[in-house]
Amino acid sequence: MTITTSTQLPSITQLPETYLIDLSDFGAISLSGEEQTSYLQGQVTCDVNNSTESNLLVGAHCDAKGKVFSVFRLINRSSAHLLLQPKASIESSLKELKKFGVFAKVTIDAIEGLSFIALVGEQASSLLQQEFSQVPDSLSPVVQVGTTSLVYLCGEQPRYIIIDEQVAIKSLIQKLALPTYSQAVWNLLEISQGFPILTASTSGHYVPQMLNLQAINGISFTKGCYLGQETVARMQYLGKNKRALFSLTAQLEQPFQSDDIIEKQLGENWRKAGDILAHYQADDGSCVIQAILVNDGDLPTMRIASQTESVVTVQTLPYTLAAE
Repeated sequence: MTITTSTQLPSITQLPETYLIDLSDFGAISLSGEEQTSYLQGQVTCDVNNSTESNLLVGAHCDAKGKVFSVFRLINRSSAHLLLQPKASIESSLKELKKFGVFAKVTIDAIEGLSFIALVGEQASSLLQQEFSQVPDSLSPVVQVGTTSLVYLCGEQPRYIIIDEQVAIKSLIQKLALPTYSQAVWNLLEISQGFPILTASTSGHYVPQMLNLQAINGISFTKGCYLGQETVARMQYLGKNKRALFSLTAQLEQPFQSDDIIEKQLGENWRKAGDILAHYQADDGSCVIQAILVNDGDLPTMRIASQTESVVTVQTLPYTLAAE
């Protein structure tokens, strides 16, 4: 059976009540072996020692200077740690993990043979209950039912990542018989929820706090040493970070271009406002943009440089950046 993925790009208000997303551009790095936990603990920002079969951790893998290779969601599957993330950020992270992994009893690889889909919406939980004996929730966000891993992500709309072999995923899609969208719609949801999206071109450029990792429980400040920890701690306790991740919206008359930039108004002049990480433009022209901007008070008037009549506005994120 061939998965029929809609070519439509709806705005967030145009999406149906419940739907599927084909996560064909999603993947994971797998770490297995006797020292998988102790090794990973020294490489990433989250406290891997707290990882269990039923919980979900968010973290980042940094270089020695604290620049982020990848942002991931960590689960356990088949006695291995899986770092779930877009395929675009896997290569640089995998290379670095393997470089140091030769000194530990750990096997590190990009996973093969698994497929990913997302089930989103109000009826998602009840639909899963019809197919599986257990369904994850906020208390136990990860469950394993047979060969299937189910991962619950809280947010404005319930989201579930479903992981299994391709045959099982195709069978489930057929049973659910729901509208299925491309991974672009997943990016729309990630941007709206303020979860950072890194690609090969943006990997290795930002410290975790610039990506709001501290606001989504992606950094442990009590776990001890890991690669880049000194920079991350200095940013947190000395207040040296002046940039943050923002979700922006704009109504555009023309297609958003990959080389477009956001400009801010300074008097009568315009200059670059920050860096764009990801964007999603719906068929009706509405656009959401994930960007790194200076975070030092009220944001100035902004526009897309190639569409000078456009107005870029800031979207409220479901978390706060205020210091605790």
